Amino acid sequence: MSKTGKRAKLLPFDAARYLRDDEAIAEYVSAVLETGDSDLLILALGDIARARGMAQIAKDAGLGRESLYKALSPGAKPRFDTVLKVARALGVRLTAEAA
Repeated sequence: MSKTGKRAKLLPFDAARYLRDDEAIAEYVSAVLETGDSDLLILALGDIARARGMAQIAKDAGLGRESLYKALSPGAKPRFDTVLKVARALGVRLTAEAA
């Protein structure tokens, strides 16, 4: 408890709060891609979209706002072309290199 006798309120962690510049976003996506976890990639794209503004990203990707939310929701399995459209709208390039 604090000095006033009130409990401190903790907020849940939200990665979108820390994705303020292109460098942070690139590092985040690179780290996620290294895991090879497709669900984590969808979660990361959702974090970045929230940081940049869902409505604008949906427009830039040629998707409806609700469709974007659905595609990036936990457990979603969006089509690969949808993932590419969202990544492009976010200014994120998914790259490949020899293993």
